[in-house]
Amino acid sequence: MTAELSGSAPAVTPLVPLVPQRNRRRAWKQALIGWSFAFPFVALFIVFLAGPILVSFITSFTDLRSTDIRSPFGVNFVGFDNYVDVFTDPTFRKAAVNTAVFVLFGVPLTMVLGLLAAVALNQGVVKIRKVFRLGFFLPYVTSIVAIAVVWRLLLGTDAGLVNGLLDLVGIEGPGWLTDTTYSLPSLIVMAAWRNLGFSMIVFLAGLQAIPTDMYEAASVDGATSWQAFRRITVPLLRPTLLFVSVITSIGYLQFFEEPFVMTQGGPLDSTLSVSFHAFNQFSFGNYGYTAAVSYVLFLAIAIFAFAQFKLLRPKT
Repeated sequence: MTAELSGSAPAVTPLVPLVPQRNRRRAWKQALIGWSFAFPFVALFIVFLAGPILVSFITSFTDLRSTDIRSPFGVNFVGFDNYVDVFTDPTFRKAAVNTAVFVLFGVPLTMVLGLLAAVALNQGVVKIRKVFRLGFFLPYVTSIVAIAVVWRLLLGTDAGLVNGLLDLVGIEGPGWLTDTTYSLPSLIVMAAWRNLGFSMIVFLAGLQAIPTDMYEAASVDGATSWQAFRRITVPLLRPTLLFVSVITSIGYLQFFEEPFVMTQGGPLDSTLSVSFHAFNQFSFGNYGYTAAVSYVLFLAIAIFAFAQFKLLRPKT
């Protein structure tokens, strides 16, 4: 009564929303059920992926060798010495140059051949398109080791089929895998032939997603086939080009099986790749150095992929 006479409003206690205890228990129960389902994957991820990645990263800053496995406490922390050794190693520099050449020539060649095959299948071949798709894609799903063995037999210097055919027309074939001039280009051609099917399938899907009305309108306006391809097909294929470029580049930067099976990195390290160099160093027991090489390769892949995203991403 006094508060009403004085004109002051009565004090109001703010209402605080209270979550019932049973709702909290239900939320905890649902979270526990969810984590119980995710636990097998999380455990496998930590043990077989995250754990080894962390250990290898730490190893790259140590002088760990195969002789230190029985006495791990004798391993010394060497800082960035392994990374300095990597960039000052002439063998690594040779492997890096070979890998760069393999990527810079192999990726465009693979993409151009895949795009040409996709355009041909999309426009010229209709009834037996599935047969051609299977034929082009089959090498990609075939074991790379089996393909490398076959190509080694084809490109053999003395008994190879390619040199045998050249000999029939009076041409003396070179040593495709034993000459430093031809060894790396031979691997590039083989890799482009094998990966052509993957890029073709992806490009074909991208081409079939382009509306045909746009080509009809361009034809009515008098545009030639080349103009329609340059002004319509290529701009609308930018997301597909980006995907194929990134995936192919990542694979080519890690190329290993081709030189391992066909040339063993020779002749004179002309086909030695960074991955093959890391494999050799691991075989020699230089685990710290090998880890440093692997992380340098990882950094190169990340930088190259980032540059491709900046260059080929769709323009808005």
